[in-house]
Amino acid sequence: MAGNPGLVEQALRAVEEEPDALVAIVGPTASGKTELAIALADRLDGEIVSADSVQIYRGFDLGSGKPTTEESARTRHHLVSAIDPLEPFDAARYAEAAGAAMRDISARGKRPIVAGGTFLWVKAILFGLAEAPPADGAIRARHRDEALREGRAALHTKLIGADPVLAARLHPNDIVRVSRGLEVYELTGRPLSAWQGEHGFRDARHRAQLLAIRQEPAALTARIESRVEGWIAAGWIEEVRALLDRGYGGARAMGAVGYREVAAHLTGAIPREELAPIVVRATRVFARRQRTWLNHSPVRWLG
Repeated sequence: MAGNPGLVEQALRAVEEEPDALVAIVGPTASGKTELAIALADRLDGEIVSADSVQIYRGFDLGSGKPTTEESARTRHHLVSAIDPLEPFDAARYAEAAGAAMRDISARGKRPIVAGGTFLWVKAILFGLAEAPPADGAIRARHRDEALREGRAALHTKLIGADPVLAARLHPNDIVRVSRGLEVYELTGRPLSAWQGEHGFRDARHRAQLLAIRQEPAALTARIESRVEGWIAAGWIEEVRALLDRGYGGARAMGAVGYREVAAHLTGAIPREELAPIVVRATRVFARRQRTWLNHSPVRWLG
């Protein structure tokens, strides 16, 4: 890596200690996951399986930190720009798609490298998911209608009554997971958190090396600020305007950190001069939540 080539050597030593383990690059947003994953893929003859719940959607490019054209040409990335923004997609479908991609990569004699910050998706690869009931299209459509009429926060308030444990873990704008929690409760009378508690993510499907780059808070904030300013200069506001014009205002990814703030700016709710600082603050909060997950996971820190 241009900034710290020693990180690659540290990662390679970790891989050598468990040569048969699945390599997963995790960590807070803006910590350098993509750069490290590409450098490792170069050294290990690998291909990258994205574990990012925004990058998977077509059109959500700048604000999700998708690999650049040059990075994509250098290393093949799977599950990036793979589905339409309005297509239903959850952790179960992701685990199935990621498993297929990993088998394809291995069958061609290359090494799969998982990289991304959507940790539920990483856990879905490693451990599978709780055996809760399958999705119900009619219930999900009703939830989407309710969210449009009453707001996403109203749907989250309902989840607090049905499954307060799950509700405490979810942002009110995360309509897909909020809807799933309500759906399971409606279908079974049991909270999804109870199903997940029984599953416990205890039985690993894959032995894995979880690698993350250590970034001091001040350094990570500086990286976030630089990235947000760069994305805005590169046309992020125009990207979001085009997505809204194409009818993707209700897409799940539009509720992601950064996209929701840019969309709010376009409706007049956030002045242009306040946009970047607000996105930076929201991203820092998101990064803290990601670090909380990492602190309870068997992560090997690099740096």
